[in-house]
Amino acid sequence: MNNRIDELFNQLGEENQAAFVAYVCAGDPDADTSLEIMHALDRAGVDLIELGVPFSDPLADGIVNQMAADRALNSGASVEQTLGIIRAFRQRSVTPVVLFTYLNPIYAYGFRKFHEDALDAGADGILNLDLPPDEQSINDELCEANKLLNIRIIAPTTPKERMATITGTGRGFIYYISREGVTGQRSELAEGIGKQVAEIKNQTDLPVVVGFGISTPEHSAEVAKVADGVVVGSAIVNTIARHAGEEDLCEMVYDFVKPLVDAAKSV
Repeated sequence: MNNRIDELFNQLGEENQAAFVAYVCAGDPDADTSLEIMHALDRAGVDLIELGVPFSDPLADGIVNQMAADRALNSGASVEQTLGIIRAFRQRSVTPVVLFTYLNPIYAYGFRKFHEDALDAGADGILNLDLPPDEQSINDELCEANKLLNIRIIAPTTPKERMATITGTGRGFIYYISREGVTGQRSELAEGIGKQVAEIKNQTDLPVVVGFGISTPEHSAEVAKVADGVVVGSAIVNTIARHAGEEDLCEMVYDFVKPLVDAAKSV
């Protein structure tokens, strides 16, 4: 049975369009505003939202996303609050939501309970940043079937032979991070994105989306030409950081994201 992620990429594939994926941190700058930001992304035409679960030690994140998690935690964010935001979002939207998280918050909450509650809240997928697929395959608890799609990551340094292992355990889509290191805005795109996406597609039929360093409409359009989806995170989170506390924050997020979405859809 397809979930919202599969349905989205099936539809966009028929329309020959790339998906636009936006990352924001749940609870940044506070729970109520975070929910309204998600709705602003929805209005801007975002196809899928990656929702970060606030964590105190986000090792794969650059300073912009680290500070977002810090703002969220300081405002009272928690796993329970994150799931509540998704549940409230589902009252008005069917846009797919992928939880972007580390294992620590999941285990603190309860591994099985987290997956059950996240699914019940309306999440569609999960991207565990520090869970290697080969570790999951030898741990019965981590192998337990659940209906949240496991999104896998491939990096520029991933050997070809390991790509098969990663893609073979992935569902929904593959997230190709186009640069080494942590998340963050860049003035220029990484080189060889098209070649790397083609290499991954030789290993899997799953859609391939590309993130890390995409921050302008020109970037968005360029990546959309060679990938099934475009991911923008730090640039959006930075917009939230700059205007947190302002009454029209959500409109500012909308105004920033809409040209990025339009550029991806114009290809």
